[in-house]
Amino acid sequence: DRAVIISEKEAYGYLSVLAVVLKTNNASPWTNEFDKVELSCVIESISTINPRIEWKKITSGGPSYVYFDKKIYGDLENRAVIREPATLLITNATRSDTAKYRCEVTAAEDQKAFDEILIDLVVRVKPVVPKCSVPKSVPLGKSAELSCVEEEGFPKSRYQWFKNMEEIPDDPKTSVKFFNSSYTLSTETGTLKFISVRKEDAGEYYCRAKNDAGHTQCAPQKMEVYDIDIVGIILGVLVVVVVLLCITVGICCAYKQGYFSSQQQTGNNYKVPAKGDGVDYVRTEDEGDFRHKSSFVI
Repeated sequence: DRAVIISEKEAYGYLSVLAVVLKTNNASPWTNEFDKVELSCVIESISTINPRIEWKKITSGGPSYVYFDKKIYGDLENRAVIREPATLLITNATRSDTAKYRCEVTAAEDQKAFDEILIDLVVRVKPVVPKCSVPKSVPLGKSAELSCVEEEGFPKSRYQWFKNMEEIPDDPKTSVKFFNSSYTLSTETGTLKFISVRKEDAGEYYCRAKNDAGHTQCAPQKMEVYDIDIVGIILGVLVVVVVLLCITVGICCAYKQGYFSSQQQTGNNYKVPAKGDGVDYVRTEDEGDFRHKSSFVI
């Protein structure tokens, strides 16, 4: 029995030498933008002296060569090198490098002549300063919405809101200080909505966008809460109504007194004298004045 076991081990060792086998130290590496990252491809066993080594980038448009015929191609041409025998080192990673990469080794002299491994690379991008919108003033008891947007970070940013330098909890009921506040906060969309604003909600607000690569925040903005003076508004409306009534009455009186008459007499108005019986008035074309002639009625 012992002799059989030994022969099996020897046979397994013989077969392993005739097969190319790859492994990786990290199948899901990550790095921050502009840092370096290593895509590990280790040849665990091989008998072929000069195997063909290739790297391909797998995207939605299909695979494209990164390393072929001992040369770096594409976007990584000046930003990557091969560490012998098959590891790919990216020296200056960018967000566009986020993708799946495939290391392929072909060994013509091995019984198992081909092997490959797939590596999923993530390049994290720190968020930029988010765009924050905070209303300057809100009526007491009314609703209010504060928004925060950041679209450059990768992975996608999550959001925190702060009031007077203190973080606002997702749920107001979990904090003694915010227990009486009525709001909803979304860490995914960055929206802070007050259902009914209280005087205590006045203060300076700012938002922070964060992901695995870091965080940034906008400048604080002040939100004021003011009372609505119902009595003052009613009195103001009454005053306006009274003034309009007075103006209307005054205009009517002025019309009755004739102050707006458009037919005023002047001393230069000329009235044609009444035509007397038995007299005809004739205007000559040359002189332009009036002459009359008498006619006798028999």
